[in-house]
Amino acid sequence: MAFTREGIGRLYKAPFVEGNGVELLSGGRETFQRIFGAVESARKLLCLEFYIFRNDETGVELSEILKKKAAEGVGVYILYDHVGSFGTPLGFWKALREAGVEVKASHPFSWRHPGGYFHRDHRKLVIIDGHTAFTGGLNIANEYRGIHLRRKEPWRDTGLIVKGPGASALLETFTKAWAHWGGRPFPMPPYAGREGSLPLIPIFASSGRGRRRMRRLLYYSINHAEKEICLTTAYFTPSKRMIETLEAAVKRGVRVRLLVPGESDVPAAYYAGRAFFERLLAAGAEIYNYYGQVLHAKSYVFDRAWSIAGSANLDFQSLRWNDEGNVGILDEGFAGQMLATFEEDLVRSTRISLDEWRRRPFSAKLKERFFSLFRRRL
Repeated sequence: MAFTREGIGRLYKAPFVEGNGVELLSGGRETFQRIFGAVESARKLLCLEFYIFRNDETGVELSEILKKKAAEGVGVYILYDHVGSFGTPLGFWKALREAGVEVKASHPFSWRHPGGYFHRDHRKLVIIDGHTAFTGGLNIANEYRGIHLRRKEPWRDTGLIVKGPGASALLETFTKAWAHWGGRPFPMPPYAGREGSLPLIPIFASSGRGRRRMRRLLYYSINHAEKEICLTTAYFTPSKRMIETLEAAVKRGVRVRLLVPGESDVPAAYYAGRAFFERLLAAGAEIYNYYGQVLHAKSYVFDRAWSIAGSANLDFQSLRWNDEGNVGILDEGFAGQMLATFEEDLVRSTRISLDEWRRRPFSAKLKERFFSLFRRRL
């Protein structure tokens, strides 16, 4: 097999965490029920880190649960991104603090370092008592949950429930971020015991060095695939290196399938990425437009054995600027679940042919050319 624990661990310079139970989630109301239920069961510690935490029905419901847990004596800690949660009023956070919840904002604007405001904490993480963690692409907002929406369907996203030592490892990443943004230390629970048999590796990046390691692992995964690569990403604005790496994979006989949104919540990123479709299609890659709900998932499967899921998209913002959180799992059974979800998504998708793509309207080509000029900031 091309992918081994030793090879991946040596490349990423971190060992796999053994003995985990991992469950794949596809977003929607059921996922939020699972998250809210787990939060309500907390006895000692709750840690939350989100890019978007809105004060809509979903955010308010969760905040009320957190206030209740704080009143029960549970330590509750929230780290939210200043840009992503910019529209959430200060009064919302004040009410949480007054209820005993510790709240910190990551990447706040500073006149000393105004350029730092382009960096974002794009992670999504909930940790319960150090033994259970939720992570993936879901934010705390109605569109991810699927309530009060025009289409009455939640956005299509991917999440993971991690139980066991992997949850303890994710808690360690939270404590580092919490301390970095001025949070006070809090008592750590005992390291979680085994909950299963899956080996995983946290792929959390919060520095230039961390993002280089993440990119190195992603390119390693593409370059070492021997049969099949399945990529699902909400925002696809590839670098020249990414295009060339995918072309090389196709050339050596690997089937490359890319699933992207048929429509997007960020039109600029949508058009910037599509500027490179013709080159990939001409090389032999398969590209599919997803026409179910809005596609917000970020998941990658290599040779039906090695999987990565989390918050990082295949764009400059994720791979060069953001703090991102992903989990890599080396297991054929779990990869099979990821692949089955990918195939289900293709049912609601349309494959793009090269001839069809070349006949797209001139207005679309113009938008693609224009927005591709700014792809490094999308």
